[in-house]
Amino acid sequence: MDLFKIFSEIEKIDGEVYERFDTRRRVFKHLTGLGKTITAATMPALLSTMFNKAYGQTSGLSPEIKNTLNLALQLEYLEFHFYDTALNTPDLIPASDRPAVTIIRDDELGHINAIKGLLSTDAIPDPTRLAFDYTAGGRLAPFSSSAEFYGTAQGFVDTGMRAYKGGATKLMPNKDILTAALNIHSVEARHSAHVRLMRRVLAGSTNGGDIAGGPGNANPKSWISLTERDGPRPSVTAPVYGPGNTTDFPGEDNVQQGGKNVQTTATYPTIPGVTLTDAMKAAAASEAFDEPLDDGTVKSIARNFRSPLGERLGLFA
Repeated sequence: MDLFKIFSEIEKIDGEVYERFDTRRRVFKHLTGLGKTITAATMPALLSTMFNKAYGQTSGLSPEIKNTLNLALQLEYLEFHFYDTALNTPDLIPASDRPAVTIIRDDELGHINAIKGLLSTDAIPDPTRLAFDYTAGGRLAPFSSSAEFYGTAQGFVDTGMRAYKGGATKLMPNKDILTAALNIHSVEARHSAHVRLMRRVLAGSTNGGDIAGGPGNANPKSWISLTERDGPRPSVTAPVYGPGNTTDFPGEDNVQQGGKNVQTTATYPTIPGVTLTDAMKAAAASEAFDEPLDDGTVKSIARNFRSPLGERLGLFA
């Protein structure tokens, strides 16, 4: 058996194959030293051990990575059952929006399956729809009208965006899992932009208002602007846009990036007939960057939507 040929073929697909095992030099040194003693009988066991170490993704995850992924998984369950319930509520979603909402729901299911695959037996099981109270203890009525549904949906997708970004640093020891999480994060951002578009169209507008303007913040831009006037449902969504539990997690109105005040150091374009105020500059500076959110704050937001069953199951604990 030509081991060097095997590794040469693998390297064509995975250029980092040697680094997964060891350094290239040490891999060849070990193989060269073992070459005279490896037999056909021992070869399968040797290769199995090496490849499990190199490519095994679900075993040996650190507790921090498991906890981060399971929090993301619980958020995905929360969102999937929310959209699934809405799609099964007659006359709630305008016919023109149903294809998009269906795609969003199916994306959440894809995220669930991906995260469960990464966690394997460590994944929290689907708690079912009964684990969630989307009225947030009677403060919301998301299935009573399209406007209420989209307002709650915006709160969910914006929470998800900040949560994935906040968890990214904890996933850095495993670049493959980090890549998967960042791929999900970008899709959540697209969901947010489209939910905001549907809210604007429903409110009779085609362009975003001035910092989530209009009655009930129903005319939002396609991206987060400052703290969104506490969001679409302020009694519940204010923490979605506010600061986290530590100074490492500023609110979405943050204008400090890399130690620089973007608002005061940026060069702004000249717009004929428009005088840029400090408030407009602050909005522009905040819109150019999204802020992460810590696990504690994410959990406190999500706990608003636990039913008694969800509380007994320890969701978002």
